[in-house]
Amino acid sequence: MILHITGMTYLEDYRLRLEFSDGSIKEVDLRNDLWGEVFEPLKDLELFRQVKLNTDFGTIEWPNGADFAPEHLHAIGKEVKKIA
Repeated sequence: MILHITGMTYLEDYRLRLEFSDGSIKEVDLRNDLWGEVFEPLKDLELFRQVKLNTDFGTIEWPNGADFAPEHLHAIGKEVKKIA
């Protein structure tokens, strides 16, 4: 099964609540994942807060083109709940 992000809520700082196509809902803190050329600019919270859900690709992305694989986000997230 290919994993997709189906919903997203910005929480605070570098934290997001993500809903996945497997029914899980996880909170993800990306503070420690913002390294490298495309992710460094996201340390600016004003830019980080501009995150959007890209339903065409089933992930989240920012105006500078940065995005994360849903599988990575799922793996590092802390489960909030799973929808049956």
